[in-house]
Amino acid sequence: MRIVAQYLLFAAIAATGCGQRALIDADFAAQRQRMVEQHLKARGIKDERVLAAMAKVPREEFIPVDARSDAYEDGPLPIGYDQTISQPYVVAFMTEQLRSKRSDRVLEIGSGSGYQAAILGELVAEVYTIEIVEPLAKSAEATLQRLGYNNVHIKAGDGYKGWPEEAPFDAIIVTCAPEKVPQPLVDQLKDGGRMVIPVGERFAQELYLLEKKNGQLKESVTLPVRFVPMLREGQKK
Repeated sequence: MRIVAQYLLFAAIAATGCGQRALIDADFAAQRQRMVEQHLKARGIKDERVLAAMAKVPREEFIPVDARSDAYEDGPLPIGYDQTISQPYVVAFMTEQLRSKRSDRVLEIGSGSGYQAAILGELVAEVYTIEIVEPLAKSAEATLQRLGYNNVHIKAGDGYKGWPEEAPFDAIIVTCAPEKVPQPLVDQLKDGGRMVIPVGERFAQELYLLEKKNGQLKESVTLPVRFVPMLREGQKK
């Protein structure tokens, strides 16, 4: 009789835990939808594919547990090693600027926690992403694999050099700021491709859209931003 009672108690605790998890997941889903409506649509993000990806990808899974209550506030959050996860509006804005197609192969420089790569993974055929801080690269890879993003390929390395073995790319997105556009990334961008990249010093950056046509770059400034600096080999934290 005591064994039965203990079993029933354990089952009740387990059921309660599952119920609490379901409520938490439902709450995050509601917060995601509010984020899309209040921080993205209201500020001019119009691409329906981008909005759908932002509404689907669980941002809370890409940030430390103690910061998850702020997962859907429109601001950056620390993820360790002096790095951050970008604010949702900036992620959506940069993604929209790429004008990606389902068949595209995209290079990302600065994987961070993997959130931007997951958004891209919803939109394109293949994502190649590079993170110079090896522990972050490993953590991002584990999160992306756990969430089923098998079309995202990540490696630890110097993003300034790009990923020449997999080039050329239909689009390139850079989520850390060099002081000038790295030539290897320009070389690895397909003709007709688009690159979105923040450029400048730590407190004076502009987000550039670069379009490559007939081997020439057309540059336009789209947004003032503040990203972590692009690290090179020898500067890793």
